[in-house]
Amino acid sequence: MTLQYLDFDYSEDEEGTGTWDAMASVAPGHLPALLAELEQVLAWAHQAFAGRRGPIDEGHAWDYDLQALHEGAAPDQWHYDEATRRLARQPGEAGQTRHTVTLSLSGTQAFGAALRERFGID
Repeated sequence: MTLQYLDFDYSEDEEGTGTWDAMASVAPGHLPALLAELEQVLAWAHQAFAGRRGPIDEGHAWDYDLQALHEGAAPDQWHYDEATRRLARQPGEAGQTRHTVTLSLSGTQAFGAALRERFGID
């Protein structure tokens, strides 16, 4: 399965524990698709590594952190006008909202290999 909203960045610590961090920010119309993607990733991890979630340094295979932010208005649009050499700002549209979600997965090498295979993550 290819992920549409979650684009993971990978890092690794000196013990070989991998961490995959993703952030997505969507308008309300895309929220159901983002939620479905998050649910697929977390359901897979809970099933594929059942009973093995918890702190990696305590011998568990994987863990995660999920954070969400609901913003109440669309952000202002800023651009630099070369002709006037000034910044111009256009206020965001009232009533527009965005949902921003971050998901961090950390795990052993076996967890990482399975995650990469299942979701085509580089």
